[in-house]
Amino acid sequence: MSKEVSLGGRLVGQGHPVYVIAEIGLNHNGDVEIAKQLIDVAAIFGCDAVKFQKRTPELCVPKDQQDVMRDTPWGRMTYLEYRHRVEFGAEEYSQIDAHCRAKGIHWFASCWDEPSVDFLERFNPPCYKVASASLTDDGLLKKKIATGRPIILSTGMSSLAEIEHAVSLFPRDRLVLLHATSTYPCKPTEINLRMMQTLREKFDVPVGYSGHEVGLQISVAAAALGAAAIERHITLDRTMWGSDQAASIEPSGLQRLVRDVRVVEQALGDGVKKVYESELPIKAKLRRR
Repeated sequence: MSKEVSLGGRLVGQGHPVYVIAEIGLNHNGDVEIAKQLIDVAAIFGCDAVKFQKRTPELCVPKDQQDVMRDTPWGRMTYLEYRHRVEFGAEEYSQIDAHCRAKGIHWFASCWDEPSVDFLERFNPPCYKVASASLTDDGLLKKKIATGRPIILSTGMSSLAEIEHAVSLFPRDRLVLLHATSTYPCKPTEINLRMMQTLREKFDVPVGYSGHEVGLQISVAAAALGAAAIERHITLDRTMWGSDQAASIEPSGLQRLVRDVRVVEQALGDGVKKVYESELPIKAKLRRR
């Protein structure tokens, strides 16, 4: 049986409700008020957490890309300037922290470099996320492990051997794996939800799903297949500027997703055959022997 992991006092794993993560990422476009609106949406519709992305642009933007000019909603600027424009600092994250506490929802981030882990530590997050792109960055993984906090590790764009190596670094009682395919948006034929079972059997840790598809059906199917956690990007409007907006779900979609996941949880049951009280009158009426 897969283990359970505590994320801020919320148990995640077999026998527990799906931990629903609303990935805000960079869909706030550098505007803390948009971030607060997205937090409100996630809290209202029953998500367990919202997730952001934290980078030190000088470390995360390749040198040969830093001076490349880019058209943005704020004018033409270098790619490095753009990354700074959409990156939140201490003031914005202090507002986010206070807002999430007021709304009663967890928040954390995928840190893409080691200084960003130090930055996030001041906010006492319930866990850290490791993005699929960082799965092979041993230094970053060890930095997050050293905090003593639980880790949610996405496995997109990774071979099984790479996943095995990454998992070998972690204490198993602090690890949640998310199956993912790192295409935005992702075609159904490349999602391979049965991989969740493969990861569960191989590593004996809670396994969930991080989805980048269009629509809700596949994420609901992941719940039916026993996902311990489900992560989806959210947006106020899929037509907004930004690379992740098109693979995100709008507020009405998030509401339906959480509703349907919770219904599926109830329907899964415990696998023990029983005759329900509601069946007894029907049984008495229809059974001849």
